[in-house]
Amino acid sequence: MKYVCSKCGIKEDISTIKARCNCGGLWKLDYEVPKFDLSLVDKNAWNIFRYRAFMPLKGEHWRSVTLGEGMTPVIQFDEDVLLKMDYFMPTLSFKDRGAAVLISHCKAIGVTSVVQDSSGNAGNSVAAYCAKADIDCEIFVPEGTSPKKIDMIKSHNARINIVPGSRDNCADVCRSKVTAERKYYANHVYNPFFYEGTKTYIYEVYEQLLRIPENIFIPLGNGTLFIGIVKALEEFMASGIISKMPNIVAVQSQFCAPFVKAAERNEKYPADIIPAPTMAEGIAIGVPMRGEEILEYTYKSNIKMITAPEDRILEARALLAAKGIYCEHTTAATYAAYLNYCDLNGKTSDCLIPMCGAGLKSDH
Repeated sequence: MKYVCSKCGIKEDISTIKARCNCGGLWKLDYEVPKFDLSLVDKNAWNIFRYRAFMPLKGEHWRSVTLGEGMTPVIQFDEDVLLKMDYFMPTLSFKDRGAAVLISHCKAIGVTSVVQDSSGNAGNSVAAYCAKADIDCEIFVPEGTSPKKIDMIKSHNARINIVPGSRDNCADVCRSKVTAERKYYANHVYNPFFYEGTKTYIYEVYEQLLRIPENIFIPLGNGTLFIGIVKALEEFMASGIISKMPNIVAVQSQFCAPFVKAAERNEKYPADIIPAPTMAEGIAIGVPMRGEEILEYTYKSNIKMITAPEDRILEARALLAAKGIYCEHTTAATYAAYLNYCDLNGKTSDCLIPMCGAGLKSDH
């Protein structure tokens, strides 16, 4: 198993500390995943590592890293909507799926210190799993990040840097440190091991329902969950579990929608935009680093794009809360986009929507 550059195709050992290829391309994994079969699931593991037969992990380092992530329920919200309750996680965010796998990989290759940038949830996840794995951790977040997310990161003894400016500027500052100090970049966008964790979202849905819903809504900023879900569905296609891709609807913020604008024009790269302030901070990514890859998936699988109207996010959050679901604003934005989708396309049944982050994390 090797890293392979998404641009030039050169291969690199997975033990490298290089965040990306010398040509600037991001790494993918040159790894042939076994055909998915429920008989290969370890029913005795009550975490995402029950699916380790389909993960490119070496050794048993995950055992000292896991915090019990995954195994989140799917609930019937109403007659048309299923919710995957991914804020039922150790750090109250779906990002624990990716962080658990990435930090297990770090442990396997002997990494002792990492840095990462985040809008909050991924930084919190990486900080928590580094704390469990006894790995030194430093996190960069943009100004305006929820104070409660910052407090959670600090609680795990990670050093935190609050960077003025946008989320994209925060990433630039962090990456400068990675380059200058040759730090290991435990980033949810750059490192492909993270997606090997987020793909378990679909594994669990299939194990729980014994089918895949017809319509799958996915929040899209940097593509952390998007790429994982599409990878898993492609694996299911190759395994004969599904005969066609479901209708996938990717959700962006009305005020930060580089993929929506690119897809409208059938362009290869995300559109150049200037993000405006949005309550959907978790998907407010103006310069997504895997943009070309995400658009390739989009056109290949005929994935639809829609925006979450900013003026409906609080309405959507209130509708969810009124039925016992208290989620953060970015998560509510996905439900707001679903409501918008139904307004545009009529009643849409058998929909799966992820509840990605808990509400208390964004009460600010």
